[in-house]
Amino acid sequence: MSDTNPRAFLDGLIGLFYPDAHRLGEFQHVPANGLPAPYDTLLSHHHHMTVTVEAHHGVPVDLVVLEEFIDRSTYARKILLVRRSDQVVVQYGIVRINIDFLDLAVCQEIHRREAPLGRILIEHNVLRDVECLALWQVKVGDDLASHFCLPVGARTYGRTALIHCNQEPAIELLEIVAPSTPTP
Repeated sequence: MSDTNPRAFLDGLIGLFYPDAHRLGEFQHVPANGLPAPYDTLLSHHHHMTVTVEAHHGVPVDLVVLEEFIDRSTYARKILLVRRSDQVVVQYGIVRINIDFLDLAVCQEIHRREAPLGRILIEHNVLRDVECLALWQVKVGDDLASHFCLPVGARTYGRTALIHCNQEPAIELLEIVAPSTPTP
C-alpha cells in the first residue's frame, strides 16, 4: 500500500477544480467495515470503477467530461459516469493522469473524451494495479448535489485510489458514487 497521506491526497485532487472544497462536499474518512451496502461492494476493492458500476447497474456507462486542464505532463478532468440506458448519473470523479507513464495511443484516446478511463486502459491492455487508498463518507455540497439531484447535506460515499500503470503511479482518482438509483 502507498504511504500517501489520505487527506492530503484527497485535498490535492479536490483543489484541482475547487478553490472552496465545501462546494463539492465534506469528507470524513471511514474504514471498510464502516461502509453500508451497497457502497461496501461498490467502493472497497482494487478494481476499476467503470467495471464495478456497470456490473452493479447492469448496463454500460458513458463518460461526461465537465471540466479539464492539461499541462506539460498532467491531464486532469472532472467527470460523471452516466448509465447509457437512461443517462442517470451513477458516479462523479476527479482524475489526474501523469501522461508520461502512458503510451501515446492511450493518451490520445483519453483526450477524445469518448470512453471512461477504466475501459480505455482495459482495451489497450495496459498493465495496471488499482490501489484503493481511502474510503470517504461524503456530505454533498452544492456542486455534487446538483449532479446527483440530491439536497445539499445528503450523504453518500466515495474513495480515493491510485492506478499504477506498468508499475508507475500514473493515475490519481477521487470517485464518488451516487446513492443507489433503481436500474432501468
